[in-house]
Amino acid sequence: MKYRIGQLYMISKHSCEQSGGGEGVEVVRNESDIHPQHGVGQMTEKRIYLNSKLPSWARAFVPRFFYVTEKAWNFYPYTITEYSVSYLPKFSVRIETRFENNNGTNDNVFGDTPTPAGNVSFLDILSDPIPERHYKESEDPSRWLSTKTGRGPLEEGWREDHKPIMCSYKRVQCSFEVYGFQTRTEEFIHKTIQDILLVGHRQAVTWIDEWHGLSLEEVREYEQTMQEKTNSKVKSSQNNAGPPAASRPVFSRSISVTDECSLKKMGVTTAAMSDPSASSVPHSPIRLHSTPE
Repeated sequence: MKYRIGQLYMISKHSCEQSGGGEGVEVVRNESDIHPQHGVGQMTEKRIYLNSKLPSWARAFVPRFFYVTEKAWNFYPYTITEYSVSYLPKFSVRIETRFENNNGTNDNVFGDTPTPAGNVSFLDILSDPIPERHYKESEDPSRWLSTKTGRGPLEEGWREDHKPIMCSYKRVQCSFEVYGFQTRTEEFIHKTIQDILLVGHRQAVTWIDEWHGLSLEEVREYEQTMQEKTNSKVKSSQNNAGPPAASRPVFSRSISVTDECSLKKMGVTTAAMSDPSASSVPHSPIRLHSTPE
């Protein structure tokens, strides 16, 4: 129960801290739900605005203002989270999570098919690096000391002997079936999720003096207050930004031509070419792809 409270507190505070400038997390729904197997839980739907956080190659084909839809079903200690983008039907991310009181020793935590060892990544909130922009000394487990609990700082080998301990098991499935971008996008997604998990769990631990002693009802009240504050920050920044600048058309065209005459009609200058019959390479149509700027 303590970890659950810490997790809810961390998500609410982290979302508010990361919101502003027209970006961040807007909560659309937060309501109770029932799962036939896992019982009573909570369902949330959020819109995550993050254009500036995308790499340049990804910003090239997304609108100036866009959001990722996150739908999460929290039936603690089991949760499901799904991400989608309305105009990218072939993009999907699904994350299953289970929390257990161990140090990561359960190799079949989801009770179906064990994940191959080569596909398992162990993340350590103490030793694994995080992006420099996210580093804060007050959130460094190696420097952290809780005045309420007397815990901290963490030292090398802490996973073997530290009590209490909790492991967050994640099964991540992502897909972006767009030729030329699939591998790069999926790698970016996995790296981003890894960074978020490390930063978030470091915060859940080092913020313990802020949430330790809260009841579930009290942290739900805090969650509601922070959601209202976060939504206000996101909407206020977007309204102040004014109407978005005209973006380039989201279409492309393909033209196939086979002769010099057609190319000249299009205004394309052609270069003298050798006689095709003298070449061992078979003659083939020329295909031009253009996207208006």
